[in-house]
Amino acid sequence: MAVEVLLPKIGLTMQEGTIDEWLVPTGGTVAEGDALLRLATDKVDVDVEAEAGGLFHPVVPAGTTVPAGALIGWLLAEGEQPPGAAGAPDASAPMSTGDRLPVSPNARRVAAAADVDLTVVRGTGPGGRIVSEDVEEHVAALAALAAPLPGDLITPLPPGGASSSPLVRKLAKERGIDLSEVNGTGPGGRIRRADLEGVAPAAEEPAPARSGEVIPLTGMRGTIARRMHASLQEMAQLTHGYEVRMDAVVSLREQLKEEWADSDLPVPSVNDFLLKAAALALRDHPLLNATVREDGIHLLDDIHLGFAVAVPGGLMVPVIEDAVALSLTGIAGRSRALARAAREGRISPAQLEGATFTVTSLGGYGVDFFTPVINPGNVAILGVGRLRDGVEWAGDQPLRTRVLTLSLTFDHRAVDGAPAAEYLRTLGELLSKPLRLLV
Repeated sequence: MAVEVLLPKIGLTMQEGTIDEWLVPTGGTVAEGDALLRLATDKVDVDVEAEAGGLFHPVVPAGTTVPAGALIGWLLAEGEQPPGAAGAPDASAPMSTGDRLPVSPNARRVAAAADVDLTVVRGTGPGGRIVSEDVEEHVAALAALAAPLPGDLITPLPPGGASSSPLVRKLAKERGIDLSEVNGTGPGGRIRRADLEGVAPAAEEPAPARSGEVIPLTGMRGTIARRMHASLQEMAQLTHGYEVRMDAVVSLREQLKEEWADSDLPVPSVNDFLLKAAALALRDHPLLNATVREDGIHLLDDIHLGFAVAVPGGLMVPVIEDAVALSLTGIAGRSRALARAAREGRISPAQLEGATFTVTSLGGYGVDFFTPVINPGNVAILGVGRLRDGVEWAGDQPLRTRVLTLSLTFDHRAVDGAPAAEYLRTLGELLSKPLRLLV
């Protein structure tokens, strides 16, 4: 009996995904648990395993973006045809003349024009109702199955070389990478997108935009666009700028570098100090660690810090769970591991969900002040600027200091200006005495 292969929903927020590559050729034998495809979502790329066994027949080619839950292939028994294909048995149970198939009038017209049997069409409307889009997708699927197998569905292993997907070949061309020099880590030595990262350090940066280029609002880029637009539409966002002294942090880091030179302890970065201080300050100012729902402002018990990581084509926000309970070195180790996993495409959906507050930094790009946009579900986000020289006057004498500017964007529906300012003041006090952050 034919088994549907549906695009899985990876994580709570996934709306659509792109089939990066099929890992099994058309007609190939699949066992339950075998890796079937490489899925690229708005947050992460993952291998998807087959939920059943059979002979695999894709419905859409690699590179296609489809909504979560969409039909993308079939697992068939030996000699069985995909439902709806020429000579294939009906996938649906026969309907008596008394049964009424839930179909929209427009879908009936489209089906009649295309000579489609509606009993084999999968409805996605309310209550399983078949809409015109379902018929159009069914027709497109039949055309794909009837056509000769496109070479880009899966590439055979060339003599002396490794196979790769169309997307990997496209990225390699854009980045000037010779695929014959790449060691593939996929099944049979197939080259995956993550394998390109180890070949050229520049692969961590997105390819430069070109004049006249059209960048589709799909996948990660489309999700970022939708969320940021929704965030600004649904919240009353304001931003406070606040300069903090970092002399004590800089001094302590230098001391730790010297004392820990022969140990395995990770020396915390400036951002690690900020992450720890941000978490402790949230404990004293719970209004900033909250979410707005229909029935009111919910102050959250747990403090889970998200921190922004730039990746090719967008941004990921890994989450450090229970950040208050971690030591500074614990936060340093966790942030580095998560950032590395995000850049290498190894991070899991679970590691990208559940943030109650986010920290994002543009200091490495020379930015002093900016207005970060709140991640939907949170009520605040902290932006971190460049560590720079400042001046303080001691009488008539100028003293060199080390400062940076914090940009706190908050939802005015939940937080007023004064509590937001008090949070920043607490943050500054914690950074002025960083020994308290080590525990």
